[in-house]
Amino acid sequence: MPSARDVVIDYEETDYRYETQKFFRDLPIFIKEYIIALLPIASWIHRYNLQWLVRDLIAGITVGIVVVPQSMGYAKIAELPAEYGLYTAFVGLCVYCLFATSKDISIGPTAVMSLLVGQAVTKAAETHPDITPQEIAVAFSLITGSIAMFIGLVRLGILVDFIPGPAIAGFMTGSAITITIGQWPKLFGIKGINGQDSTYLIFGNFFKNLPKTKLDVAFGLTGLIFLYGCRYLCNYYTKKYPKYAMPLFFLSIMRNGVVVIFGTLIAFLINIGKETSPISILKDVPPGFQAMHVPNVNPTTVGAIAGSLPSGVIILILEHVAIAKSFGRINDYTINPNQEIIAIGFTNIWASFFGAYPSTGSFSRTAIKARSGVKTPIAGVFSGCVVILALYALTPAFYYIPDAILAAVVIHAVADLVSGPSYIKRLAAVSWWELLVFVAAVIVTFFTTVDYGIYVSLGLSVVILLFRIARPRLWALGRVPLSKATVVATATIGDEKAQIELDPQQQEQEYLYVPISHPSLGKLVEKLPRGVLMFRVDESMTYPNSGFVADRIISYCKEHTRRGGKILTKGERAWNDDANAAVDAARASLPKIHALLLDFSAVNRLDSSGLQAIVDIQNTLNKYAGHHVEFHFINLSNNPAIRRSLIIAGFGTQPRMNPGDDQGSSNAGSAHHVSSGPVEVLPVVPNSKDGPHHQREQLQQRSNRRQDDLESTYIQNLTKEKTDEYQVEKVEIRLPKDKYPFFHWSADAAVQTAMRTYISERIDGNHRDDDDTTSANSSVDKSEQNQ
Repeated sequence: MPSARDVVIDYEETDYRYETQKFFRDLPIFIKEYIIALLPIASWIHRYNLQWLVRDLIAGITVGIVVVPQSMGYAKIAELPAEYGLYTAFVGLCVYCLFATSKDISIGPTAVMSLLVGQAVTKAAETHPDITPQEIAVAFSLITGSIAMFIGLVRLGILVDFIPGPAIAGFMTGSAITITIGQWPKLFGIKGINGQDSTYLIFGNFFKNLPKTKLDVAFGLTGLIFLYGCRYLCNYYTKKYPKYAMPLFFLSIMRNGVVVIFGTLIAFLINIGKETSPISILKDVPPGFQAMHVPNVNPTTVGAIAGSLPSGVIILILEHVAIAKSFGRINDYTINPNQEIIAIGFTNIWASFFGAYPSTGSFSRTAIKARSGVKTPIAGVFSGCVVILALYALTPAFYYIPDAILAAVVIHAVADLVSGPSYIKRLAAVSWWELLVFVAAVIVTFFTTVDYGIYVSLGLSVVILLFRIARPRLWALGRVPLSKATVVATATIGDEKAQIELDPQQQEQEYLYVPISHPSLGKLVEKLPRGVLMFRVDESMTYPNSGFVADRIISYCKEHTRRGGKILTKGERAWNDDANAAVDAARASLPKIHALLLDFSAVNRLDSSGLQAIVDIQNTLNKYAGHHVEFHFINLSNNPAIRRSLIIAGFGTQPRMNPGDDQGSSNAGSAHHVSSGPVEVLPVVPNSKDGPHHQREQLQQRSNRRQDDLESTYIQNLTKEKTDEYQVEKVEIRLPKDKYPFFHWSADAAVQTAMRTYISERIDGNHRDDDDTTSANSSVDKSEQNQ
């Protein structure tokens, strides 16, 4: 078998011309795939079969029975007549299947969107009393749908990923609490309370007017008890008799229809012979689609709802995509967020021509649909047929539906949207910052409106995200020596193979590199060899955080090393030199910094500001130490772009040449002068023609020659290294080595390379201090013995 080989890593430059040609060559294919993806139904409709039809029919009818009473109740929340809830439900259920990538989601009126529309209608009525609530709702549906469809068509669904789950849970919980408290007056038959006031006002006015409770409370509380009691009993017997799970499930789902039917029947009976009803009832619901027309959207209407449009689009997209993703994970399929946004956008555009208000995915009905065994999105068409039946055949019966019963149905439906104590407890254990977002959304929604709750939660989320990016975690690393295991290798000696046990003392010592303040291993961590420091940055180095990272690294290095070079007098000291004699004396026993090791395993991006920050760190440390400080980079293999940026800045072949350094410079003979490399990699302000001139051509030639020399020397050294005495099977390569000597695939390799140069290098023609050299000798000796 061949012995272990050395592998030198380099990366080819990206051929952007070839990539551009390839893109335009494949562009017709991309366009074709884009158009086909707009109608996902075309990819599976040819496989539709009878078994799927039966399951979809059952699920569709089940959801239809639930959506009819819910949609009428939600329409009341939106300050619209009950029939507008049925219009909204019909269009959403029927149109969505053409564009859907989720089989489970059920489109229609929802509690949160209805609350938002109701608040928008109330605001518009105060400033524009000549605009009807129906016009506001239709314009709201058309505009929010158009915006959503545009976002989906241009593939901006990624924006949804910037909104965290706790923010969504927060304003949904706040909305559910708002809706529940807003339904209390209807549940008790109390008149004169504005349901669009802030929640705390409704809460106070409810108890203030509690003596005005009427007969409606008998219908409301009885209906609410029946709904919860039926669900509890069905769940209880499902656990006790699992074989009857499906019949009990469908019985439980029927509870909404049953409570409405019996409530309506009783209301009809008590109204016989009476001119006025003793309870509040729904009254006339016109049959069919009475509001079909081309939406009348004018500047006045748009201006009336402009303030609520951003929150409307957010709820429209977020609620739908969040529910679709959730049920996709549960039922093991993947949705396309951009396509779902297109679907919800087109649905609302089309719905506006039917007189509907905005609709989106419903959590409760989606859960029912999924549990009913739905197979495809066509189930929504069957739910739409149930709504058509209700619109054309059952509207006379809707006259006597008690408002208290609809309030009970709404409260029962939205209560499931409230995130309970168990969610809050888990969220607090995961992240206090996200708990703050959740609580802020709930509180602001409770005391103001759902609009402000959304804006506050999203704004707070963005601030926290930016803070995390701008202030990343930064760790100073130490190392923990790992025990050497007994290794048995199969070796070929002559014509025979033998099992040979390798002496642990001959094995290379390996280390585990962890933060010095590690909570578990902190007591076992030992410092790196004198003059060597290592850091790990747990975030990309970009313009928001590069200054912070540079300041932290420089500060730590100065605290743990001593100043080097010539001691300057007050007259020689630079104006910004913060040297302090007392501090320097206290640090006299510390080593001078020789090398800084940066673990870039968590750095996914390095922009120009981040690169400039690394240059600034090296220039500052060079001046502080009085000699060139080596920078070694670990784990660059995951991102060749970062490696290329570091090479451009000269970190591949150090020390980096300073364009201002010239052999004829007056500073050449200064003991304190240190070649620190270019001050700016990408100057923001061009160099002044009257300022110091940079000898670009000479610098480039010197830098290229130096890079070629270092690369050839490094590769020659690799070929001269000793090979193993035995040929070990099942080992093809050693740990890869980068083409550039300052880039490493492991922290051990970086430390060993830094210590080899600790002795051999001379700085300005002078040897290092004796104490540092002695320590370096012992460290290198140990390293070589282990090898």
